[in-house]
Formats: sequence, C-alpha cells, structure tokens
Amino acid sequence: MDTTNNYVNGFRDLDSNKLRADSSANQFNDSGTEDSTSEAYHDQDSSISDCESVISGPSNERSQFSVGGLIRLGEGEKLHEIITRRFISGLGSLGIHTSVVAIRRNSFSSITGQARLQSFHIFAKAVEKKCGGNANLRYAWFGASRDKIWEIISHGFGHCGNAENKGLFGNGIYLSPDDSSIDSVQSSVVDEDGLRHVLLCRVILGNTELVHPGSKQCYPSSEEFDSGVDNLSTPKKYIVWSSHMNTRILPEYIVSFRAPCSKGGLRIQAPMKKPTSPWMPFPALVSVLSKFTPPHTVNLISKYYNDHREGKISRHELIRRVREMAGDKLLTAVIKSYRNKKLKGSAGF
Repeated sequence: MDTTNNYVNGFRDLDSNKLRADSSANQFNDSGTEDSTSEAYHDQDSSISDCESVISGPSNERSQFSVGGLIRLGEGEKLHEIITRRFISGLGSLGIHTSVVAIRRNSFSSITGQARLQSFHIFAKAVEKKCGGNANLRYAWFGASRDKIWEIISHGFGHCGNAENKGLFGNGIYLSPDDSSIDSVQSSVVDEDGLRHVLLCRVILGNTELVHPGSKQCYPSSEEFDSGVDNLSTPKKYIVWSSHMNTRILPEYIVSFRAPCSKGGLRIQAPMKKPTSPWMPFPALVSVLSKFTPPHTVNLISKYYNDHREGKISRHELIRRVREMAGDKLLTAVIKSYRNKKLKGSAGF
C-alpha cells in the first residue's frame, strides 16, 4: 500500500508497512524520503497560519522530562517548527497568547520502551490487514498533569481518562485530533514552573464507530469496529477503549507550553462558531431536541440542566455540554425556528 501522498489533518499520513520497530519510527517521514518530507512541510505551511507570538526559549523546568530517554528537539529543527505550528493553530484565539517552551521526543530507548514500540508496530499491521489495507493511523493530542504524562511515558496508559469528561463517551482514553489541540489543552494542568504539558501520540483508529454522549461502552460494539469518535464527519474526540489503550496509542512527543491563566483556570476560547439567537426556555429546547436526538442524549441533557439548577455546574458548563452533545448546527436550526415562530406569533399570523 502506498500512502506517500496521503495526509491527515496537516500531518503526514503514516504507512504502517513502513513502521519500523526502532527509535527512528518516531519521525514524521516514515513513508517517504527526506525530499518528499520537505514537500510535506511546504504543503502544510499553506494550510497552517504563522503565529508570530509563539516563542520557544530555554526552560527552567525542574522535571523528570529532562531525563528518562526523552530527547529535546532543537528550536531550529523542522519537526519542532511543524509540531509548534500545528499545536498553536488548533488553539484558536488562545494561540496568540501561548508560547511553546520545549518539545521532547520519546526515544523508546529502554527495553520496555522498545517492547511498546514493537507492540504498536504489530497491532498496526494487524489492524491494517483487518481493515483491508488501511489501519487509519492518526496523530492526536492528550492533555494531563506533568506527573500523569510522565507515568504514561514510563509505564503506559492506566485508567486515567480525562477527569472532566467523566466517562461521557464510554470507558476509554479520549484524545483530540491533531487539528484540535485546544480540547486536550483543556485537560492539561499547570505545574510549579507555570508550564502545561500535552502528549502528541500516534494512534491506530482502524474502523471507527459513532459513540453517543452518555454511552457506557467499554469495547467495540462489534468485530467490525476498532475505536470510537464523537462525530463521524468532524470528530473532536477519538475514543480508544481501555482494552486497547497500550497497544494502539504510542506517545511520541511531549509539548511543554505556557498559556494565559485566569482565576478560574485556563482562559480558552475554542475555535468554534457560536450560534447567535434570542432567549429560548430550556425545557422548550429539550422538547424540540427530543425529536432529533436519541433518548439517552435527551436524558443526559436534562440531567445536566437539573445539575445546573442545583448549582452543581455553571451555566457556561451546561451550554458547553449541550453544544457538545447536540451540535451547533442542530441548535442553531432549533433556535432559529423558535425565533421565527415567535415573530409570527407577535405579528398576529
């Protein structure tokens, strides 16, 4: 299978036939020569905007990231530039206030590291064969605390799904696509040096299935599927089931960065179009949504509404969760229809 000319969300697509069970398998140019990789960088430049405010500089961080088989990329290296641009481009308005401090590559130099790398290689080949020649290899982000990231690098993933998701899409590891780093940044935790950290992982997705909010799923629904997504056309979450988390996720890079903080935590404005509309009573919204969304989704939205009324979650969190479950397109259509009916009623039609 030749995937030399294929791309995934700005990063070069990976040919699992070319995966190698050694430290060089971490590079972005697995499926081509140095020259063709340079062309890939050039192609990416046309779709990823420059961010002049991104500053990479020396770090005073006192962490285990300085040892343990992690190799710091030089600021002048092409991989450093590509990863930085991709990371910043997925942050929306937060990107202009965010600076990348360090990027470290996992060398997989230990015996267990080599075993994990070889295991990933074996499963990539197996899923490729199962899926008719396409293992659906992607790059994805994962955010956590510095200590948790170090545990993942050292020992692999444990039962450490993002706390704020609270199992919203089943029992697994939630990663965000490489063009949506902001979703994983929200899961990062500031350390004592004022830095946050995210992992850039290579992921074997195989055949994906839609996982609805509120799902209790913990493994593929059938032999046909390998992983889950929250949206089949434009996913914001990749769900790798817990049974697959240490064979189908390969943590390759750690990105350490500084981002603006406010009293309530990280100040983030997602690159998402917000629907503009007049006020609509929430019970009326739920009633209409029940006609277009599955019952378990409606029940979950109602639960979050009750949690908000009881003061358990903020209004902002309620809106975020409803948008995540229903989608902006549906919400905009529902509220627009409600507005039009109100206008007709006030006009005496």
